Amino acid sequence: MAEQHQEARVPTVIADELHIVYKVNGARKGKGSATAALSRIMRRGEERGVREVHAVRGVSFVAYKGEAIGLIGSNGSGKSTLLRAIAGLLPAERGKVYTNGQPSLLGVNAALMNDLTGERNVILGGLAMGMSREQIRERYQEIVDFSGINEKGDFISLPMRTYSSGMAARLRFSIAAAKDHDVLMIDEALATGDRKFQKRSEARIRELRQQAGTVFLVSHNNKSIRDTCERVLWLERGELRMDGPTDEVLKEYEKFTAK
Repeated sequence: MAEQHQEARVPTVIADELHIVYKVNGARKGKGSATAALSRIMRRGEERGVREVHAVRGVSFVAYKGEAIGLIGSNGSGKSTLLRAIAGLLPAERGKVYTNGQPSLLGVNAALMNDLTGERNVILGGLAMGMSREQIRERYQEIVDFSGINEKGDFISLPMRTYSSGMAARLRFSIAAAKDHDVLMIDEALATGDRKFQKRSEARIRELRQQAGTVFLVSHNNKSIRDTCERVLWLERGELRMDGPTDEVLKEYEKFTAK
């Protein structure tokens, strides 16, 4: 029994005092763009038009196998930046991120190409995630049915540029969800589509957890977080404000947003 409990607490992601700093190109504050531009030219020797944004500030947490963790916070609080850092797409300014297994960020590993058909994108997206052609063939119809994009016509045979943003997001989620992941990070995918698609997505996330995966979900929909996650990380201004059981954290967050 002790061994089972120990197995259930295997860490998959560790963030240790993680800091992420962006360098952003753009005009500094001034009385209009011409004034700001002249000011930059006159300040020879300075790094012109570049400012730093401290997007994640000293965040620490441990995620375990079988957990579904919600990420909440105001716009610009650092949620998407944190996911990109976990996926290895952003370097740490200070601190470290450790992952056990391959992290997959939805929308990156399954990058879709607008000029190709949905069918071709299913194949390429599956290959990009490490699936074999045989696995893709076996799961192809399941992916199309899950996305629901063919419910109002044969959209899977049309170029992706003819899709609405919601249809593209549903297909992207469906491709990613066809594979079992060590760590799957989903950024607002459940905000697209109708309630029926959201329910299918939530059920698939629960399956991934049962297969000992770890799921991170960014969403502004507190109901999706409640239905899917048992733990929540709340970020504000890049800092981890609260980490705990879903109901406790959402209760405090809802008080904060109601002010």
